[in-house]
Amino acid sequence: MGFPPFLLIFLALCPAFLAQIVVEDTEFVIDGTVKIAETDDNYICATLDWWPKEKCNYNECPWGSTSLINLDLSHPFLANSIQAFNHLRLRLGGSLQNRILYAVGNFESPCHPFTKQGDGLFGFSKGCLLMDRWDELNSFFNKTGALVTFGLNALHGRQRTGKRAWEGNWDSSNARDFISYTISKGYQIHSWEFGNELSGKGIGAKVDAEQYGKDVIHLNNLIDQLYKHFQPRALLLAPGGFYDKEWYDTFLEVSGPGTVDALTHHIYNLGPGSDHDLVNKIINPLYLNKIADTFSNLTQTIEINGPWTSAWVGESGGAFNNGGHNVSNTFVNSFWYLDQLGMAAKYHTKVYCRQTFIGGNYGLLDTHTFIPNPDYYSALLWRRLMGRGVLAVSSNASSYLRSYAHCTRDRAGVTLLLINLSNQTHYGVNVESSVSTTLDVNKKSNHKRSFVHHLKKTLSWIGSKSSDVTLSREEYHLTPQDGNLQSKTMLLNGKPLQLTEIGDIPSLSPVLVNLKSPLSVAPLSIKFIVFPNFNSPGCR
Repeated sequence: MGFPPFLLIFLALCPAFLAQIVVEDTEFVIDGTVKIAETDDNYICATLDWWPKEKCNYNECPWGSTSLINLDLSHPFLANSIQAFNHLRLRLGGSLQNRILYAVGNFESPCHPFTKQGDGLFGFSKGCLLMDRWDELNSFFNKTGALVTFGLNALHGRQRTGKRAWEGNWDSSNARDFISYTISKGYQIHSWEFGNELSGKGIGAKVDAEQYGKDVIHLNNLIDQLYKHFQPRALLLAPGGFYDKEWYDTFLEVSGPGTVDALTHHIYNLGPGSDHDLVNKIINPLYLNKIADTFSNLTQTIEINGPWTSAWVGESGGAFNNGGHNVSNTFVNSFWYLDQLGMAAKYHTKVYCRQTFIGGNYGLLDTHTFIPNPDYYSALLWRRLMGRGVLAVSSNASSYLRSYAHCTRDRAGVTLLLINLSNQTHYGVNVESSVSTTLDVNKKSNHKRSFVHHLKKTLSWIGSKSSDVTLSREEYHLTPQDGNLQSKTMLLNGKPLQLTEIGDIPSLSPVLVNLKSPLSVAPLSIKFIVFPNFNSPGCR
Protein backbone atom coordinates (compact mmCIF):
# COMPACT_ATOMS: atom_id res chain seq x y z
CA MET A 1 0.00 0.00 0.00
CA GLY A 2 1.57 3.34 -1.06
CA PHE A 3 1.59 6.64 0.84
CA PRO A 4 -0.90 9.33 -0.29
CA PRO A 5 0.83 12.11 -2.30
CA PHE A 6 0.12 14.81 0.30
CA LEU A 7 1.73 12.68 3.03
CA LEU A 8 4.85 12.15 0.93
CA ILE A 9 5.11 15.92 0.43
CA PHE A 10 4.66 16.54 4.19
CA LEU A 11 7.31 13.97 5.08
CA ALA A 12 9.69 15.55 2.60
CA LEU A 13 9.15 19.03 4.01
CA CYS A 14 9.00 18.04 7.67
CA PRO A 15 12.78 17.92 8.33
CA ALA A 16 13.24 21.38 6.83
CA PHE A 17 10.34 22.73 8.88
CA LEU A 18 11.61 21.20 12.10
CA ALA A 19 15.07 22.55 11.39
CA GLN A 20 13.68 26.08 11.43
CA ILE A 21 11.73 25.84 14.70
CA VAL A 22 13.73 25.53 17.91
CA VAL A 23 12.08 24.68 21.22
CA GLU A 24 13.83 26.13 24.26
CA ASP A 25 12.81 25.80 27.91
CA THR A 26 13.19 28.88 30.10
CA GLU A 27 12.82 29.73 33.77
CA PHE A 28 11.41 32.99 35.15
CA VAL A 29 11.46 33.99 38.79
CA ILE A 30 9.21 36.89 39.79
CA ASP A 31 9.96 38.67 43.04
CA GLY A 32 6.55 39.60 44.41
CA THR A 33 7.87 40.64 47.80
CA VAL A 34 8.71 44.26 46.93
CA LYS A 35 8.13 46.77 44.14
CA ILE A 36 11.29 47.98 42.40
CA ALA A 37 9.51 51.00 40.88
CA GLU A 38 6.08 52.51 40.59
CA THR A 39 4.37 54.26 37.68
CA ASP A 40 1.61 56.83 37.71
CA ASP A 41 -1.89 55.38 37.67
CA ASN A 42 -2.29 56.88 34.18
CA TYR A 43 1.03 55.67 32.81
CA ILE A 44 -0.23 55.31 29.25
CA CYS A 45 -0.26 58.65 27.46
CA ALA A 46 -0.57 59.71 23.82
CA THR A 47 -0.02 62.99 21.99
CA LEU A 48 -2.04 65.26 19.74
CA ASP A 49 0.10 67.47 17.53
CA TRP A 50 -0.11 70.76 15.64
CA TRP A 51 1.28 69.52 12.30
CA PRO A 52 -0.91 70.55 9.33
CA LYS A 53 -1.48 68.31 6.30
CA GLU A 54 1.43 70.05 4.54
CA LYS A 55 3.93 68.39 6.90
CA CYS A 56 5.79 66.04 4.56
CA ASN A 57 8.90 63.86 4.73
CA TYR A 58 10.37 61.31 2.31
CA ASN A 59 7.87 62.31 -0.41
CA GLU A 60 4.97 61.44 1.86
CA CYS A 61 2.45 63.63 3.71
CA PRO A 62 0.78 61.37 6.32
CA TRP A 63 -0.88 63.88 8.64
CA GLY A 64 -4.16 64.64 6.91
CA SER A 65 -6.61 66.54 9.11
CA THR A 66 -5.27 65.46 12.50
CA SER A 67 -3.97 68.79 13.78
CA LEU A 68 -5.31 70.11 17.06
CA ILE A 69 -6.75 72.90 14.94
CA ASN A 70 -8.74 70.77 12.48
CA LEU A 71 -9.15 67.26 13.95
CA ASP A 72 -12.75 66.05 13.60
CA LEU A 73 -13.76 65.83 17.25
CA SER A 74 -17.22 64.53 16.33
CA HIS A 75 -15.93 61.32 14.80
CA PRO A 76 -17.44 58.52 16.93
CA PHE A 77 -14.35 56.31 16.72
CA LEU A 78 -12.25 59.08 18.27
CA ALA A 79 -14.30 59.45 21.46
CA ASN A 80 -14.80 55.70 21.86
CA SER A 81 -11.11 54.97 21.51
CA ILE A 82 -10.17 57.48 24.22
CA GLN A 83 -12.95 56.50 26.63
CA ALA A 84 -11.86 52.86 26.48
CA PHE A 85 -8.77 53.83 28.51
CA ASN A 86 -10.79 55.29 31.39
CA HIS A 87 -8.98 58.65 31.68
CA LEU A 88 -6.37 58.52 28.96
CA ARG A 89 -3.59 61.05 29.41
CA LEU A 90 -3.17 63.32 26.36
CA ARG A 91 -0.20 65.57 25.75
CA LEU A 92 -0.97 68.48 23.40
CA GLY A 93 2.17 69.74 21.70
CA GLY A 94 4.99 69.10 19.31
CA SER A 95 7.50 70.98 17.20
CA LEU A 96 5.14 73.79 16.18
CA GLN A 97 4.01 74.60 19.74
CA ASN A 98 6.85 77.14 19.90
CA ARG A 99 5.31 78.86 16.87
CA ILE A 100 1.72 79.13 18.08
CA LEU A 101 0.03 82.12 19.69
CA TYR A 102 -3.28 82.24 21.51
CA ALA A 103 -6.05 84.55 20.30
CA VAL A 104 -7.05 85.89 23.70
CA GLY A 105 -6.48 88.94 25.92
CA ASN A 106 -4.21 91.55 24.31
CA PHE A 107 -3.67 89.48 21.16
CA GLU A 108 -4.40 91.83 18.23
CA SER A 109 -2.88 90.14 15.15
CA PRO A 110 -5.04 88.26 12.63
CA CYS A 111 -5.41 84.62 13.66
CA HIS A 112 -3.94 82.60 10.78
CA PRO A 113 -3.31 78.84 10.55
CA PHE A 114 0.16 77.45 9.94
CA THR A 115 1.35 77.91 6.35
CA LYS A 116 4.49 76.82 4.54
CA GLN A 117 7.29 79.38 4.96
CA GLY A 118 10.80 78.66 3.75
CA ASP A 119 12.62 80.67 6.41
CA GLY A 120 10.23 79.74 9.23
CA LEU A 121 11.05 77.34 12.04
CA PHE A 122 10.55 73.82 10.64
CA GLY A 123 9.48 75.47 7.38
CA PHE A 124 6.24 76.95 8.70
CA SER A 125 4.89 80.36 9.66
CA LYS A 126 3.53 81.18 13.08
CA GLY A 127 0.07 79.82 13.80
CA CYS A 128 -2.81 80.76 16.05
CA LEU A 129 -5.30 79.02 18.34
CA LEU A 130 -8.76 80.56 18.48
CA MET A 131 -10.56 80.34 21.80
CA ASP A 132 -13.63 78.90 20.09
CA ARG A 133 -11.49 75.93 19.08
CA TRP A 134 -10.00 75.73 22.58
CA ASP A 135 -13.55 75.58 23.92
CA GLU A 136 -14.39 72.74 21.53
CA LEU A 137 -11.29 70.82 22.53
CA ASN A 138 -12.03 71.15 26.23
CA SER A 139 -15.62 70.06 25.74
CA PHE A 140 -14.25 66.96 24.02
CA PHE A 141 -11.70 66.31 26.79
CA ASN A 142 -14.41 66.63 29.42
CA LYS A 143 -16.67 64.24 27.50
CA THR A 144 -13.98 61.59 27.11
CA GLY A 145 -12.44 61.97 30.57
CA ALA A 146 -8.98 62.75 29.17
CA LEU A 147 -6.20 64.09 31.41
CA VAL A 148 -4.58 66.98 29.53
CA THR A 149 -1.01 68.27 29.40
CA PHE A 150 -0.66 71.43 27.28
CA GLY A 151 2.68 72.45 25.81
CA LEU A 152 3.26 76.22 25.91
CA ASN A 153 5.18 78.37 23.42
CA ALA A 154 8.56 78.90 25.13
CA LEU A 155 10.16 80.97 22.35
CA HIS A 156 7.73 83.88 22.50
CA GLY A 157 9.67 87.11 22.98
CA ARG A 158 13.11 85.62 22.29
CA GLN A 159 15.35 86.53 19.37
CA ARG A 160 17.05 84.12 17.03
CA THR A 161 20.81 84.74 17.23
CA GLY A 162 22.24 81.79 15.33
CA LYS A 163 21.33 78.75 13.29
CA ARG A 164 19.49 77.28 16.28
CA ALA A 165 20.28 79.56 19.20
CA TRP A 166 17.53 81.77 20.66
CA GLU A 167 18.31 84.31 23.36
CA GLY A 168 16.52 86.75 25.62
CA ASN A 169 13.85 86.45 28.28
CA TRP A 170 10.62 84.61 27.62
CA ASP A 171 7.60 86.90 27.10
CA SER A 172 4.89 85.33 29.26
CA SER A 173 2.09 87.80 28.47
CA ASN A 174 0.28 85.67 25.86
CA ALA A 175 0.64 82.50 27.96
CA ARG A 176 -0.67 84.36 31.01
CA ASP A 177 -3.79 85.47 29.14
CA PHE A 178 -4.31 81.96 27.78
CA ILE A 179 -3.96 80.26 31.17
CA SER A 180 -6.22 82.92 32.75
CA TYR A 181 -8.88 82.26 30.11
CA THR A 182 -8.58 78.50 30.68
CA ILE A 183 -9.09 78.90 34.42
CA SER A 184 -11.96 81.36 33.96
CA LYS A 185 -13.81 78.72 31.92
CA GLY A 186 -13.23 76.08 34.58
CA TYR A 187 -11.18 73.85 32.29
CA GLN A 188 -9.20 71.23 34.16
CA ILE A 189 -5.69 71.11 32.71
CA HIS A 190 -3.60 68.53 34.51
CA SER A 191 -0.24 70.10 33.63
CA TRP A 192 1.47 72.81 31.62
CA GLU A 193 4.69 71.93 29.80
CA PHE A 194 7.23 74.60 28.92
CA GLY A 195 8.47 74.43 25.33
CA ASN A 196 9.36 71.57 23.02
CA GLU A 197 12.83 70.16 22.24
CA LEU A 198 14.83 73.24 23.24
CA SER A 199 17.28 71.33 25.47
CA GLY A 200 20.87 70.45 24.62
CA LYS A 201 21.61 71.06 20.95
CA GLY A 202 17.90 71.56 20.32
CA ILE A 203 15.76 70.39 17.43
CA GLY A 204 15.28 73.42 15.23
CA ALA A 205 15.88 75.77 18.15
CA LYS A 206 17.71 75.74 21.48
CA VAL A 207 17.75 77.83 24.65
CA ASP A 208 20.60 78.02 27.15
CA ALA A 209 19.90 75.87 30.22
CA GLU A 210 20.47 78.72 32.68
CA GLN A 211 18.13 81.07 30.82
CA TYR A 212 15.57 78.30 30.47
CA GLY A 213 15.76 77.56 34.20
CA LYS A 214 15.07 81.20 35.07
CA ASP A 215 12.08 81.25 32.73
CA VAL A 216 10.67 78.09 34.31
CA ILE A 217 10.87 79.76 37.73
CA HIS A 218 8.90 82.65 36.25
CA LEU A 219 6.28 80.26 34.82
CA ASN A 220 6.00 78.45 38.15
CA ASN A 221 5.34 81.74 39.94
CA LEU A 222 2.78 82.60 37.28
CA ILE A 223 0.95 79.29 37.79
CA ASP A 224 0.99 79.81 41.56
CA GLN A 225 -0.57 83.23 41.12
CA LEU A 226 -3.22 82.26 38.57
CA TYR A 227 -4.27 79.09 40.42
CA LYS A 228 -4.48 80.82 43.79
CA HIS A 229 -8.27 80.50 43.82
CA PHE A 230 -8.67 77.50 41.50
CA GLN A 231 -8.14 73.87 42.43
CA PRO A 232 -6.51 71.59 41.65
CA ARG A 233 -3.39 73.52 40.73
CA ALA A 234 -1.90 72.35 37.45
CA LEU A 235 1.54 70.74 37.51
CA LEU A 236 4.57 72.18 35.72
CA LEU A 237 6.47 69.95 33.30
CA ALA A 238 9.80 70.66 31.55
CA PRO A 239 11.83 70.65 29.35
CA GLY A 240 10.17 68.35 26.81
CA GLY A 241 13.40 67.69 24.91
CA PHE A 242 16.13 65.15 24.34
CA TYR A 243 18.19 64.20 27.36
CA ASP A 244 21.54 66.00 27.59
CA LYS A 245 23.21 65.40 30.94
CA GLU A 246 25.01 68.74 31.26
CA TRP A 247 21.99 70.73 30.11
CA TYR A 248 19.55 68.85 32.39
CA ASP A 249 21.91 69.11 35.37
CA THR A 250 22.28 72.87 34.94
CA PHE A 251 18.56 73.35 34.41
CA LEU A 252 17.68 71.54 37.65
CA GLU A 253 20.32 73.41 39.60
CA VAL A 254 19.02 76.79 38.36
CA SER A 255 15.30 76.08 38.69
CA GLY A 256 15.76 74.65 42.17
CA PRO A 257 13.70 72.45 44.51
CA GLY A 258 9.97 72.13 44.00
CA THR A 259 9.76 74.06 40.74
CA VAL A 260 9.40 71.29 38.18
CA ASP A 261 6.94 68.53 39.01
CA ALA A 262 8.04 66.20 36.22
CA LEU A 263 11.15 66.10 34.06
CA THR A 264 10.11 65.22 30.51
CA HIS A 265 12.33 63.80 27.79
CA HIS A 266 11.81 62.53 24.24
CA ILE A 267 12.83 59.24 22.61
CA TYR A 268 13.18 58.39 18.92
CA ASN A 269 15.64 55.53 19.23
CA LEU A 270 14.80 53.84 15.90
CA GLY A 271 16.18 56.67 13.77
CA PRO A 272 14.53 58.23 10.70
CA GLY A 273 11.25 56.91 9.36
CA SER A 274 12.89 56.40 5.96
CA ASP A 275 15.26 53.73 7.30
CA HIS A 276 14.69 50.50 5.35
CA ASP A 277 16.11 48.53 8.29
CA LEU A 278 13.42 49.56 10.80
CA VAL A 279 11.87 46.11 11.13
CA ASN A 280 15.25 44.50 11.84
CA LYS A 281 16.03 47.17 14.44
CA ILE A 282 12.73 46.54 16.20
CA ILE A 283 13.34 42.81 16.60
CA ASN A 284 17.01 43.16 17.51
CA PRO A 285 17.41 42.97 21.32
CA LEU A 286 20.88 44.51 21.22
CA TYR A 287 19.48 47.56 19.45
CA LEU A 288 16.53 47.85 21.82
CA ASN A 289 18.86 47.69 24.82
CA LYS A 290 20.80 50.80 23.78
CA ILE A 291 18.18 53.22 25.09
CA ALA A 292 18.56 51.77 28.61
CA ASP A 293 21.59 54.02 29.10
CA THR A 294 19.40 57.10 28.62
CA PHE A 295 16.87 55.87 31.18
CA SER A 296 19.64 55.01 33.64
CA ASN A 297 21.46 58.32 33.23
CA LEU A 298 18.29 60.35 33.62
CA THR A 299 17.47 58.41 36.79
CA GLN A 300 20.88 59.38 38.19
CA THR A 301 20.40 63.02 37.16
CA ILE A 302 17.15 63.14 39.12
CA GLU A 303 18.62 61.39 42.18
CA ILE A 304 21.59 63.77 42.34
CA ASN A 305 20.18 67.09 41.10
CA GLY A 306 16.40 66.94 41.38
CA PRO A 307 15.02 64.33 43.80
CA TRP A 308 11.84 66.40 44.14
CA THR A 309 10.84 65.64 40.54
CA SER A 310 10.09 62.50 38.52
CA ALA A 311 10.76 61.23 35.00
CA TRP A 312 8.22 61.27 32.18
CA VAL A 313 8.68 60.25 28.57
CA GLY A 314 6.87 63.23 27.10
CA GLU A 315 7.05 62.09 23.49
CA SER A 316 8.20 58.88 21.83
CA GLY A 317 7.38 57.74 18.33
CA GLY A 318 10.13 55.23 17.69
CA ALA A 319 11.12 56.51 14.25
CA PHE A 320 11.21 60.29 13.76
CA ASN A 321 9.81 62.41 10.91
CA ASN A 322 6.29 60.94 10.95
CA GLY A 323 7.35 57.37 11.77
CA GLY A 324 8.02 54.54 9.35
CA HIS A 325 5.53 53.95 6.54
CA ASN A 326 4.00 50.46 6.89
CA VAL A 327 6.10 49.82 9.99
CA SER A 328 5.07 52.20 12.78
CA ASN A 329 1.38 51.50 12.13
CA THR A 330 1.71 47.70 11.87
CA PHE A 331 2.01 44.73 14.21
CA VAL A 332 5.80 44.68 14.32
CA ASN A 333 5.93 48.06 16.04
CA SER A 334 4.33 46.59 19.16
CA PHE A 335 7.57 44.72 19.85
CA TRP A 336 9.28 48.10 20.20
CA TYR A 337 6.38 49.86 21.91
CA LEU A 338 5.64 47.30 24.62
CA ASP A 339 9.35 46.82 25.26
CA GLN A 340 9.67 50.58 25.73
CA LEU A 341 6.75 50.66 28.16
CA GLY A 342 8.28 47.82 30.18
CA MET A 343 11.82 49.18 30.19
CA ALA A 344 10.82 52.75 31.02
CA ALA A 345 8.71 51.60 33.98
CA LYS A 346 11.68 49.69 35.45
CA TYR A 347 13.67 52.97 35.43
CA HIS A 348 11.08 54.84 37.52
CA THR A 349 9.31 56.53 34.59
CA LYS A 350 5.92 57.72 35.82
CA VAL A 351 4.26 58.49 32.45
CA TYR A 352 4.99 57.39 28.87
CA CYS A 353 3.52 59.49 26.04
CA ARG A 354 3.27 57.90 22.62
CA GLN A 355 3.62 60.05 19.51
CA THR A 356 0.82 60.09 18.41
CA PHE A 357 -2.75 59.22 19.29
CA ILE A 358 -3.64 60.12 15.72
CA GLY A 359 -1.46 61.69 13.04
CA GLY A 360 1.55 60.63 11.00
CA ASN A 361 2.49 57.00 10.47
CA TYR A 362 2.95 56.37 14.19
CA GLY A 363 -0.61 57.09 15.31
CA LEU A 364 -2.46 54.66 17.55
CA LEU A 365 -5.38 55.38 15.23
CA ASP A 366 -5.29 55.41 11.44
CA THR A 367 -5.00 58.98 10.16
CA HIS A 368 -7.84 58.71 7.66
CA THR A 369 -10.22 56.03 8.97
CA PHE A 370 -9.74 56.53 12.74
CA ILE A 371 -9.60 52.72 13.02
CA PRO A 372 -7.16 51.52 15.71
CA ASN A 373 -3.74 50.32 14.60
CA PRO A 374 -2.16 47.31 16.37
CA ASP A 375 -0.29 49.47 18.92
CA TYR A 376 -3.62 50.84 20.13
CA TYR A 377 -4.59 47.41 21.42
CA SER A 378 -1.14 46.87 22.91
CA ALA A 379 -1.54 50.11 24.85
CA LEU A 380 -5.07 49.22 25.94
CA LEU A 381 -4.04 45.79 27.19
CA TRP A 382 -1.18 47.38 29.14
CA ARG A 383 -3.58 49.87 30.66
CA ARG A 384 -6.03 47.17 31.73
CA LEU A 385 -3.57 44.56 32.96
CA MET A 386 -0.32 46.18 34.13
CA GLY A 387 -0.73 47.98 37.43
CA ARG A 388 1.46 50.66 39.01
CA GLY A 389 3.80 48.33 40.87
CA VAL A 390 6.84 47.12 38.93
CA LEU A 391 8.33 43.79 39.97
CA ALA A 392 11.77 42.31 39.37
CA VAL A 393 12.05 39.34 37.03
CA SER A 394 15.12 37.13 36.75
CA SER A 395 15.53 34.58 33.99
CA ASN A 396 17.88 32.26 32.16
CA ALA A 397 16.17 33.12 28.88
CA SER A 398 17.82 34.41 25.73
CA SER A 399 17.85 38.18 25.21
CA TYR A 400 15.31 37.56 22.45
CA LEU A 401 12.67 36.76 25.05
CA ARG A 402 11.91 40.02 26.84
CA SER A 403 10.06 39.93 30.16
CA TYR A 404 8.35 42.50 32.39
CA ALA A 405 6.18 41.93 35.46
CA HIS A 406 3.77 44.26 37.27
CA CYS A 407 1.21 43.94 39.99
CA THR A 408 -2.05 43.28 38.17
CA ARG A 409 -4.19 46.40 37.84
CA ASP A 410 -7.10 46.82 40.26
CA ARG A 411 -7.05 43.24 41.54
CA ALA A 412 -4.82 40.73 43.24
CA GLY A 413 -2.11 38.87 41.43
CA VAL A 414 0.74 39.48 39.01
CA THR A 415 0.84 40.06 35.26
CA LEU A 416 3.82 38.92 33.23
CA LEU A 417 4.51 40.36 29.76
CA LEU A 418 6.61 38.18 27.44
CA ILE A 419 7.87 39.50 24.08
CA ASN A 420 9.42 36.90 21.77
CA LEU A 421 11.66 38.63 19.21
CA SER A 422 13.00 35.37 17.79
CA ASN A 423 11.76 34.22 14.40
CA GLN A 424 12.47 30.55 15.09
CA THR A 425 12.53 29.84 18.82
CA HIS A 426 9.41 28.59 20.55
CA TYR A 427 9.95 29.17 24.26
CA GLY A 428 8.56 26.87 26.90
CA VAL A 429 8.18 28.94 30.07
CA ASN A 430 8.28 27.99 33.74
CA VAL A 431 7.31 30.77 36.15
CA GLU A 432 8.18 30.65 39.84
CA SER A 433 8.09 32.88 42.87
CA SER A 434 11.30 34.10 44.46
CA VAL A 435 9.86 33.08 47.81
CA SER A 436 9.41 29.45 46.84
CA THR A 437 12.75 29.39 45.03
CA THR A 438 14.56 30.76 48.08
CA LEU A 439 12.97 28.26 50.42
CA ASP A 440 13.80 25.36 48.11
CA VAL A 441 17.37 26.34 47.30
CA ASN A 442 19.02 23.69 49.51
CA LYS A 443 16.83 20.82 48.38
CA LYS A 444 18.28 18.54 45.76
CA SER A 445 16.38 16.38 43.33
CA ASN A 446 17.47 14.21 40.42
CA HIS A 447 14.18 14.37 38.60
CA LYS A 448 12.20 17.19 37.07
CA ARG A 449 9.06 18.16 38.90
CA SER A 450 6.06 19.92 37.43
CA PHE A 451 5.59 23.59 38.24
CA VAL A 452 2.52 22.96 40.42
CA HIS A 453 4.26 20.08 42.24
CA HIS A 454 7.25 22.31 42.95
CA LEU A 455 5.02 25.00 44.40
CA LYS A 456 3.14 22.57 46.62
CA LYS A 457 6.47 21.40 48.06
CA THR A 458 7.41 24.96 48.95
CA LEU A 459 5.55 28.13 49.88
CA SER A 460 3.16 28.27 46.96
CA TRP A 461 2.78 31.53 45.09
CA ILE A 462 -0.95 30.87 44.97
CA GLY A 463 -1.19 31.05 48.74
CA SER A 464 -1.32 28.42 51.44
CA LYS A 465 -4.91 27.36 50.79
CA SER A 466 -4.64 26.25 47.19
CA SER A 467 -7.91 24.32 47.40
CA ASP A 468 -9.76 27.61 47.93
CA VAL A 469 -8.70 29.13 44.63
CA THR A 470 -9.03 28.35 40.96
CA LEU A 471 -5.74 27.11 39.59
CA SER A 472 -5.94 28.97 36.29
CA ARG A 473 -4.24 31.81 34.49
CA GLU A 474 -5.36 34.32 31.86
CA GLU A 475 -3.50 34.48 28.56
CA TYR A 476 -3.61 37.26 25.98
CA HIS A 477 -1.61 36.07 22.98
CA LEU A 478 -0.88 38.68 20.30
CA THR A 479 0.09 37.68 16.77
CA PRO A 480 -0.16 39.32 13.32
CA GLN A 481 -2.78 38.29 10.81
CA ASP A 482 -1.50 35.67 8.35
CA GLY A 483 1.86 35.74 10.11
CA ASN A 484 2.71 39.03 8.37
CA LEU A 485 4.69 41.20 10.79
CA GLN A 486 3.66 44.30 8.84
CA SER A 487 -0.03 43.52 9.01
CA LYS A 488 -2.33 46.24 10.30
CA THR A 489 -4.53 43.59 11.90
CA MET A 490 -3.60 42.16 15.28
CA LEU A 491 -4.94 38.82 16.47
CA LEU A 492 -5.80 38.25 20.11
CA ASN A 493 -5.77 34.53 20.87
CA GLY A 494 -6.20 33.89 17.16
CA LYS A 495 -9.12 36.28 16.60
CA PRO A 496 -8.82 39.61 14.71
CA LEU A 497 -9.19 42.74 16.83
CA GLN A 498 -11.71 44.85 14.96
CA LEU A 499 -14.23 47.52 15.84
CA THR A 500 -17.81 46.37 16.25
CA GLU A 501 -20.44 47.29 13.66
CA ILE A 502 -21.29 50.43 15.64
CA GLY A 503 -17.65 51.43 16.09
CA ASP A 504 -17.10 50.21 19.65
CA ILE A 505 -13.78 48.82 20.84
CA PRO A 506 -13.90 44.99 20.88
CA SER A 507 -13.74 43.15 24.16
CA LEU A 508 -10.20 42.05 24.95
CA SER A 509 -11.05 38.68 26.43
CA PRO A 510 -8.39 36.24 27.60
CA VAL A 511 -8.16 32.51 27.26
CA LEU A 512 -8.42 30.83 30.67
CA VAL A 513 -5.80 28.12 31.00
CA ASN A 514 -5.40 25.52 33.72
CA LEU A 515 -2.31 26.34 35.72
CA LYS A 516 -0.99 22.80 35.21
CA SER A 517 -0.95 23.32 31.44
CA PRO A 518 2.40 24.14 29.82
CA LEU A 519 3.09 27.81 29.19
CA SER A 520 4.81 28.83 25.96
CA VAL A 521 5.41 31.77 23.66
CA ALA A 522 5.49 31.29 19.90
CA PRO A 523 8.13 32.92 17.68
CA LEU A 524 7.57 36.61 16.90
CA SER A 525 4.60 36.95 19.22
CA ILE A 526 3.64 38.71 22.43
CA LYS A 527 1.81 37.35 25.45
CA PHE A 528 0.36 38.91 28.60
CA ILE A 529 -0.17 36.28 31.32
CA VAL A 530 -2.22 37.12 34.41
CA PHE A 531 -1.68 34.96 37.50
CA PRO A 532 -4.69 36.00 39.63
CA ASN A 533 -3.55 34.13 42.74
CA PHE A 534 0.17 34.88 42.68
CA ASN A 535 1.26 35.49 46.27
CA SER A 536 2.71 39.00 45.98
CA PRO A 537 2.91 40.83 49.32
CA GLY A 538 4.72 43.72 47.60
CA CYS A 539 1.54 44.49 45.66
CA ARG A 540 -0.72 44.92 48.67
